[in-house]
Amino acid sequence: MGGWRPIPPRIGLMKKQKPANSRFPVLTQVCKLIPGHMVPKLAREYGLDTRARTFTVWSHVVSLLFAQLTRAIGLNDVCDSLRHHARWLGSLRGAVAPARNTLSNANKKRDSDFMEALFWRVLAHLQNQRSNFGQRYKGLPRRFKKAIHAIDSSTIALIANCMSWAKHRRRKAAAKLHLRLNLQSFLPECAVIEEASHHDETRAPALCAHLQAGEIALFDKAYVHFAHLFALAKRGVFWVTRAKDNMSYRVYRKLLRKPEGKILRDDLIILKTPKSKKQYPEKLRRVEMLVEVDGKEVAMVFLTNNFEWAASSVGELYQARWGIEVFFKQIKQTLQVCDFLGHNKNAIRWQLWSALLLYVMLRFISQMVDWAHSFARLLAMVRGVIWDRIDLIALLKSYGTAGSVFRMCSHPEALYLPGLQPPTRGTASG
Repeated sequence: MGGWRPIPPRIGLMKKQKPANSRFPVLTQVCKLIPGHMVPKLAREYGLDTRARTFTVWSHVVSLLFAQLTRAIGLNDVCDSLRHHARWLGSLRGAVAPARNTLSNANKKRDSDFMEALFWRVLAHLQNQRSNFGQRYKGLPRRFKKAIHAIDSSTIALIANCMSWAKHRRRKAAAKLHLRLNLQSFLPECAVIEEASHHDETRAPALCAHLQAGEIALFDKAYVHFAHLFALAKRGVFWVTRAKDNMSYRVYRKLLRKPEGKILRDDLIILKTPKSKKQYPEKLRRVEMLVEVDGKEVAMVFLTNNFEWAASSVGELYQARWGIEVFFKQIKQTLQVCDFLGHNKNAIRWQLWSALLLYVMLRFISQMVDWAHSFARLLAMVRGVIWDRIDLIALLKSYGTAGSVFRMCSHPEALYLPGLQPPTRGTASG
């Protein structure tokens, strides 16, 4: 047998090509995801075109998207930067830089329902462009084929002494974003933006209005309203939520005789309180199980109207509800939803809807280039080259420290036959 010869490692990774230049800056390439006819058509529907002179509705939309991309903290930040780059801004379908008072007045007086309608139309357009647009939430159980929706709300703190319309406590003011998130695409399907004084359960019927039979809705305790839950059950919609601590009930039948693993109890129950029993006269399923929270196992009680699932599946579905918290975290930590360009309700709505609009546009770009990094890193990358004339798609495809071809790391000290002494580290030539 010949001498031992190490297997040489694979060398010569593919060289990354420098991204090509573009005729337009990156901001123009991002905003062109919005079809050219969409904004003027919506402006006519909402009567905004007659009130706009030099600062058109399209220029208004571009200004707010720019504010989100750059995380601008004031009107001067937006207006000064856009004015400085007015030459390149004009290449974006004739958009113009606003004056400070002009942008402030537009946020205050133009109907913010326009921006809401624009968001849903752009989202529908992007979904038509790519039928598989979206990305399944990683924590979602894969054995469920029907759509799974997480429903929750997030509070956005405001300045109480400037925004009296949003006061909901003595010294606090806030807006609230109610959202229904499709966990199989990780995209919003229904949203309501309003003052935080409205309780969550009052918005549940609006959020669940378009759910289809067989689909699954996941709620937190705040959305437990038995009349609404019974209406969903009658429509054939399955739901999972947590039981309130003071819920009064009697056990109709035990589905589990003794605890099994993390499942402590699995019962069919009937509500006892006259009001609750009137709102939900049929049986419910109550599952009590141990759930790991911050490294400790805690007993939690879940309610559902599905009697066929395994008890463990009920707990797994509720844990998947955490996906909507991840969504809120992405929005709050990456986009500009903390510092606002105006203090009135209309201006707040303009800015929050523009944040959601930019989110879905960047998510669409990330899927086009198979982006392997986080959403925060994508936004930081786009922000850094926003005025550069470079092909954004090519740039994102070539971005990162690792290429698409991976090299196997060889360990020569592990390659030896039984009975032969392995070579010491550093003696083999690579």
